[in-house]
Amino acid sequence: MRIIPAIDIIDGKCVRLTKGDYATQKVYSDDPLDMAKNFEANGIAYLHLVDLDGAASGGIINHKVLHDIVKNTSLQVDFGGGIKSSADIACAFDNGASQVTVGSLAVSQPDLMLEWLKIYGSKKIILGADCKNRMITTMGWKHDSGLEVINFIREYELKGIDYVICTDVAKDGMLQGSSLELYKEIKALTGVKLIASGGVSSVEEIKELKVLGCEGAIVGKALYEGKITLKQLAELC
Repeated sequence: MRIIPAIDIIDGKCVRLTKGDYATQKVYSDDPLDMAKNFEANGIAYLHLVDLDGAASGGIINHKVLHDIVKNTSLQVDFGGGIKSSADIACAFDNGASQVTVGSLAVSQPDLMLEWLKIYGSKKIILGADCKNRMITTMGWKHDSGLEVINFIREYELKGIDYVICTDVAKDGMLQGSSLELYKEIKALTGVKLIASGGVSSVEEIKELKVLGCEGAIVGKALYEGKITLKQLAELC
């Protein structure tokens, strides 16, 4: 299972939110590149980079952060936030993203999402299935789409999606554990490569996610708050 630390960007800084609320942002570093280099120095190979400015607006904003991290580290970066057009997804790949996560647009423009899937391939496109009370949320977790999360994932799996990041917004940033039961259900009802995100709070929980069959686990606030150390992640890797 891939262990994937997260860096979320607002105004060029590393931040974390609680339950996706932008008003709760806490800055952990003014230098995302320095943070990424620290991950790399501790044996980490992957990074989940989210442009929260882009997620809440009309397109990618922090592409320079992506470019600088890819240029100056060996990390394989999956990038999300602000992918609202063909120009945005091209920008993400042009700036070095290994994979791109598409969430809101997968809801609002499914035909375009499927077009990208054909152009870039299923190994490059991750479906972002962010949910609250099992309903898919969009636009920086501000809007309820009315779509049930497992049905949403199953429909896209039938259309060729392999990778899915599922974030339970209610768990995100709470350090109270992730949605193990939801992930069990997703694994039971689909064959997607599931990346768990939101609420991961301990090494033991990461091990549980591995037993469930998750392809990856994204670790955010627990790492920044010292609940999980980089040394522990390196040992797991």
